[in-house]
Amino acid sequence: MLAIRLPRRRKAVALATAAVLTALAAPALTAAEATATTTDYDTTYYKNAIGKTGTSLKSSLHTIISSQTKISYSAVWDALKATDQDPANSGNVILLYSGTSRSKSLNGGDSGDWNREHVWAKSHGDFGTATGPGTDLHHLRPEDVQVNSIRGNKDFDNGGSTVSSGGGSLTDSDSFEPRDAVKGDVARMIFYMAVRYEGDDSWPDLEVNSSVNNGSNPYIGKLSVLKAWSDEDPPDAFEERRNQVIYDSYQHNRNPFIDHPEWVEAIW
Repeated sequence: MLAIRLPRRRKAVALATAAVLTALAAPALTAAEATATTTDYDTTYYKNAIGKTGTSLKSSLHTIISSQTKISYSAVWDALKATDQDPANSGNVILLYSGTSRSKSLNGGDSGDWNREHVWAKSHGDFGTATGPGTDLHHLRPEDVQVNSIRGNKDFDNGGSTVSSGGGSLTDSDSFEPRDAVKGDVARMIFYMAVRYEGDDSWPDLEVNSSVNNGSNPYIGKLSVLKAWSDEDPPDAFEERRNQVIYDSYQHNRNPFIDHPEWVEAIW
């Protein structure tokens, strides 16, 4: 059995000097900013990005994560069986939106099967399933065929009606809201794609914007909602393990927003 090496994550210690309160009424204090995350990769993989913000950080991360091994679309099937394996049942995968545990053998296109969901909808930039963004495991997840069809190529936003067998996901005519437990996962996959694909390697320049109904344009929204989702649903053990499996066994690149979720705000 493949031993998965998980990165140690720890919070940097926030040092603050106690303020002296006077008898005069003082204005309410704002909440302290979240402290930065540190990882074992900061002095190696991310060393050229540490300490940067804004476009400088985005550019550095783009250079770092663009060094990757690419796989074919057919190879994605077996890869997802490893990256999204159910921790409680090694014969199953966990479906992204539904949250259901389903047999690895039920991959395909029929009702009751799971298929390959492009979280960054492949029509947004028209990159299809050719090797590149169309096969990038950092945004490909197993999902029930019918739920995947309901999501279609909709942008992400809050609200809508309940998706049948969607685990609490909602949808309306122009947007999709995943279940609460994976809202941050979805957001960080979208932010990864926007940094990885900048239009300099024959693929479209993918960007997150503030709109829905982006259609075939290389954009996905809504930025404000995705930022909120990332903040409200921080990375969990499943997401961290998935990032590590992709790094160790398949693409050999990482999703930096799983390792450093504070970089979302630092860039956007």
